[in-house]
Amino acid sequence: MWECVLYLLPSSLLLFVAFLIQWTPVRLGLRVPSRWFGWRLWALLCWFLGLPLASQTAAEGPPQLVCKPTALARFLFQRCNLLAKPGPAGLPWGYPHFETVCSLAGPQCGSGGVRFARDHLQMQDGGVVALDWAVGLERELGPSLRKDSMGGENVLGCHSSCPPVLILVPNSWGRVTPHLLRLCVLALCQGFYPVVFHRRGQGGCPLVTPRFQEFGDPSDLVQAIDYIRFRHPKSVLVAVSEGSGSGVLLSYLGECGSSSYLTAAACLSPVLQGQLWFEMPFPALYRWGLLLYRKLQLSRYATALSSALNIEQLLCCSSLWDMEMLTFCSTRASSCTEADWEAYWERNEPLRDADEVAVPVLCLRSRDDPLLPPISTLPTALFRSSPYFLLLLSNSSGHCGASEWSHPLVLEYFRAVAHFLRAEEMAAGMQAAAARMGPRVGPAGTGPGTCRRTQTLVTRRRRAAQLRRDGSPSWLSTHIAHGGIGKVADQVGFGGESKAFTWHRCYTR
Repeated sequence: MWECVLYLLPSSLLLFVAFLIQWTPVRLGLRVPSRWFGWRLWALLCWFLGLPLASQTAAEGPPQLVCKPTALARFLFQRCNLLAKPGPAGLPWGYPHFETVCSLAGPQCGSGGVRFARDHLQMQDGGVVALDWAVGLERELGPSLRKDSMGGENVLGCHSSCPPVLILVPNSWGRVTPHLLRLCVLALCQGFYPVVFHRRGQGGCPLVTPRFQEFGDPSDLVQAIDYIRFRHPKSVLVAVSEGSGSGVLLSYLGECGSSSYLTAAACLSPVLQGQLWFEMPFPALYRWGLLLYRKLQLSRYATALSSALNIEQLLCCSSLWDMEMLTFCSTRASSCTEADWEAYWERNEPLRDADEVAVPVLCLRSRDDPLLPPISTLPTALFRSSPYFLLLLSNSSGHCGASEWSHPLVLEYFRAVAHFLRAEEMAAGMQAAAARMGPRVGPAGTGPGTCRRTQTLVTRRRRAAQLRRDGSPSWLSTHIAHGGIGKVADQVGFGGESKAFTWHRCYTR
């Protein structure tokens, strides 16, 4: 009998404590001690991992948009309600490292079990890349993910026989993170057709050439997008990059310019300055984690790469800077010099051809991102001068965090851009028709039908001109209706553009 009592005593105590905690006076009394104990435990963990200790108070407020005051920016404010909605604070207590680790290496909760079908593409130099098409979910998710506040089906073709293709570019080390899988799930539920681009030697893709893809080399992505365009000629193509994957996507947009097949692009926690990113000091947790992942990739192809690279020296690197230099700026016979490192970034900086970009690009960045350089180093002059670049700064979401806010925002942004471009095309078509019909309309002696047609065309032209005009009072009322985005107004301003700007592109391919 006593043996049974001793055997059931631990379970009885746990059950008693569980019932006791549910009692309201006890729960309220334990709230302050539990928060104090949890904070002390978290501080001890941060000290052990070598991470800086964050404040217990998370920043709040709407995001800040840095861009040139254009018709597209005004249209996005009018149609994207999530631009004024503050992103949720990272946990615990607004700590960005917790959100970062969960988004990059955490459990794949909410992924719904995405099913992929792989295509292998052979490049012109004999290399092989992979495309993973998201063909469905293993289980059906809630109907709340299918909400479409923009009515984007009419423009993008969502939930139709020609759905828009969403090209996903993972980070530079090729890991498909839980953050990227959640975006695939939401895109599938809203009618997009996601496809993940894997570089050579990454994501299970075989390495058949003795070299990896450089940080900002878009040659493989150019051929992959050409294949996607050939396979889906009637679908709208949009692209999203995650973290350091922005190096390839931004390089592609700059190299192709107006010949790009993409309608719009978005970069989540982008690396805009590659050399600065590699030379910045990383926290020990991320530095050793990334080094371990890259070394595992190298060890897989150690035999094939031994003829071109010094594998023993690469596996002994202690920083991402050294590994990148030894991988791309040196050979087995010669070592890397400072001139080689500078020349490498002259051809691999993501924004080296930013002036040639002819596609709207939305960059989402958090102020407390622990894996990116400080906010003060951002090229804000580019976002204030270029009509195609928009920078959205959230207050507290870490690196690629707050997916429940950023993912719907990105998809809503794609639909808004499609609506805007469709309106611009219709306005240009009506202006061309009015120009052709102009000589047929005389000042006198014309029929009433002709007069009514002329008045309709004039009204449409005025409406189109009003859509392109910046700094109108309706924009200011939109800011107030969205909850007072004061910081956005300070950055964007309300002045009109000095000259007319057209959003049409001449495709040269």
